[in-house]
Amino acid sequence: MDLYDVMRTAFSAREFTADPVEDATLYRILENARFAPSGGNRQGWRVIIIRDPATKAAIAEAAIPAARRYAAQVAAGENPWNTVVPTKLTPEQIAATPVPPILTEPYRNAPVLLAVCVDLSVVASIDQELPRVGIASGASIYPFAWNILLAARNEGLGGTLTTMPIAREPDLQALLHLPPHVAVATIITLGRPARQLTRLRRKPVEAFATLERYDGPPFTRPA
Repeated sequence: MDLYDVMRTAFSAREFTADPVEDATLYRILENARFAPSGGNRQGWRVIIIRDPATKAAIAEAAIPAARRYAAQVAAGENPWNTVVPTKLTPEQIAATPVPPILTEPYRNAPVLLAVCVDLSVVASIDQELPRVGIASGASIYPFAWNILLAARNEGLGGTLTTMPIAREPDLQALLHLPPHVAVATIITLGRPARQLTRLRRKPVEAFATLERYDGPPFTRPA
C-alpha cells in the first residue's frame, strides 16, 4: 500500500474475524516496525506475543477497573483519566458503572495480543523533574508501537493501541513475568478487522497547527 493510504486508513480495530495471524506475517510486521526511532537508538522495547486464551482473559480482567472509571467519566461528561482536571465522581459512582464490553472483550477475542514493553533503565525521561505526569519516555516506545500498527495495516490486518490494563501493571508484571524495571506501554490487539474503515474523522490541520506560538495564526493550506 501507499504510505499515505496506510496512514489515513489505519483505524482502531476492535472487532476481528476468526482468521489467525500467521507467524510469518507477525514476524514481517515486527521485522519492519523495529526501524522506529528511540532515544539514543537504545531500542528498549520488548514484545510479548500472546495467544493463550487464559492469558488473554487475565489481561481483559486487568482492564476492568480502568474501563469502569473510563465509562463512568464519559457518562458524566468528563475527560476520562485526565491529569489536569480531576474527576468529580465518587468511588461509589464509579463502582456502580457497568463496563462496556467493547473496552474489555477485544482482549479475549483478538487472535493475538502484543504486550509492548519498555526497559525503563535505558529510557531518557527528560521531563522527570517537572511537576506533572511524565510523557517524554513515550518518545522511545510509542513510535515503535505505531509502526507495528502501520505495518499491520499494510498486511491487511488491524488493531488498537490500548492502555486500559496498564492501570493494573503489577498484575501484568506477575502475569507476564516482567522484571520491575520494565513497564507495559500498550497491549495491542491484532487481527483481521471484521470491517475495514477507509474514511477516518480527524480535525483539519488548521485546527491544531499554528505559526510561531501556541496562540499564533493557524497554518493554512498554501494557495
